[in-house]
Amino acid sequence: MRKTIPAIFAVVMVSAAFAQDADPAHLSLVAGYKAAFTCSAHFNAGRTVEQIAGDELHRIYPGYREAMAALPDAVIDEDNKRVSVAYIEDVPPRIAQWRPHLGCTQFPSGSDAAFADRLPKVSVKHNRNLPKPLPETMSDNEELLGIVSSAFDRLTYGEGTETTAVVVVRGGAVIAERYREGFDAATPQRTWSVAKSIAATIIGAAVEDGLIAVDEPAGLDAWSAPGDPRGEITVENLMHMSSGLTSPTAGNRTDDIYFGGGRVVDYAIANRLVAEPGTRWRYANNDTMIAMRTLRERMNDDQTYLEYPFSQVLYPLGMDRTFLETDWNGDFVLSSQVWTTARDLVRLGLLYLNDGASGDQRILPEGWAAYVATPAPDQPGPRANGDPRPGYGAQFWLYDESWGLPEGTYAARGNRGQYLVIIPSRNVLVVRRGFDDGGGFDIAKFASDILAVLPE
Repeated sequence: MRKTIPAIFAVVMVSAAFAQDADPAHLSLVAGYKAAFTCSAHFNAGRTVEQIAGDELHRIYPGYREAMAALPDAVIDEDNKRVSVAYIEDVPPRIAQWRPHLGCTQFPSGSDAAFADRLPKVSVKHNRNLPKPLPETMSDNEELLGIVSSAFDRLTYGEGTETTAVVVVRGGAVIAERYREGFDAATPQRTWSVAKSIAATIIGAAVEDGLIAVDEPAGLDAWSAPGDPRGEITVENLMHMSSGLTSPTAGNRTDDIYFGGGRVVDYAIANRLVAEPGTRWRYANNDTMIAMRTLRERMNDDQTYLEYPFSQVLYPLGMDRTFLETDWNGDFVLSSQVWTTARDLVRLGLLYLNDGASGDQRILPEGWAAYVATPAPDQPGPRANGDPRPGYGAQFWLYDESWGLPEGTYAARGNRGQYLVIIPSRNVLVVRRGFDDGGGFDIAKFASDILAVLPE
């Protein structure tokens, strides 16, 4: 069975995408974006073509919008769980392929459907009797329920915001939960950079298992030539976003990997050193991807590496609606390309509130929660417009009283309004998901308002 998803921003002649003066490299990226997001949203989350058009492919990067509108429809191959998007004549379409656990992976640009046989796969058994379902003690606190409702009004916490899910947890139990139409507790959504905090969790589990140490040099094979200064970059430098490596101006645009079908080993680890490791904070997707690549090289067993996050972290926590996507070379793109539910993020947050233990099973080292919430040696400065930014720990953002939140609050944050806020002093979690544009959702105010109506 095959079906298509239409262009969404304007009715534009398909031939516009094939205009002779169009930039093929740019069109390839945009077609890759459409293929990847359509594939993941449809096969990970079960979303319809109409829903994908209205959310995942709506209000995307401004520089992609015109070309996206001109692209022909994405073709969804239900039988092979594959999506293709044509973008220029006489060149194969951009293709994304779904696999269990690992979600969708883009083929390298120029490959045809036969490339699917080369993709890595995993088979991980999951004991669905463990852990138990999340406890619930749903609140009838009208003030709390009103605040949660306000998150969906597209105004109170940011004009034009688009909330899809809110879950509030207190004392280990869900006390408030709400979803927008088209979403429910079983619907995964792309985490964007919340994935970085999931990466930190996987690294933490590997530390607990003695597979890696954060104070050791990453020691990548590509940096092993005698005298290569990158050989001094530690795992902790990478966790702190202080590798000292170059990165794009924005610090967080890695389009060749995310949408271009590029490999982590070709784009993330090849940059030159421009600052002493550990001395300069610079937000960079590459640092997270390099940390995960380091773990792969330490383990020296690709199949074990691919199965490890599921068998040792996600499934023991009950995060069985979470997909960790890879490049076609089998490297996790854990700076962004994860799909998970709001409730699975709750399970992640509970692990941190419980200092790395889940029931009687220790997943993270004792003190790992404090480690990721400890300020990195160098901290983010204000934004270009002068607005302040939260602090930064090890792949988590840090909040305090200056943000209206208790000291020791930390959060996983992602583009378009993905948040997991962990408030240890109040034993509270706040999860919020969305499809924001522009200024975004004021998560600090939202979490602060929630705390104000909860008993101490």
